[in-house]
Amino acid sequence: MEAVIHKVGQIGVPVNDLKRAITFYQEKLRLNLLFQTGNMAFFECNGLRLLLDLPENEASAHPSSVIYFQVEDIQKAHQEMAGRGVSFISAPHLIARMGQRETWMAFFTDTEGNTHAFMSELDV
Repeated sequence: MEAVIHKVGQIGVPVNDLKRAITFYQEKLRLNLLFQTGNMAFFECNGLRLLLDLPENEASAHPSSVIYFQVEDIQKAHQEMAGRGVSFISAPHLIARMGQRETWMAFFTDTEGNTHAFMSELDV
């Protein structure tokens, strides 16, 4: 059986002050700001995307990073992993449409209560 996970495509870092965090990552760490949308900012880090975001709810507001595992077919990955007993917080859903590409994610928890996600980027 072929592995479902191809690579880590993104790491999310919850922040309290997005403007301050953007300044730090851009000016201090010299990372390239790809784009900012809503309460999120995305940086390029040698093929790995770094997401800074203001947590949407209290459950997400903790000093931990979210690992986004890139998969080719998010529906298939969701079905397969749910069958293995992975506890999903959300089914696959559209996160952002950027030009001719869509980003889809499905969030789940590990055994320690950490939130992670499967992500898939599709041409539309």
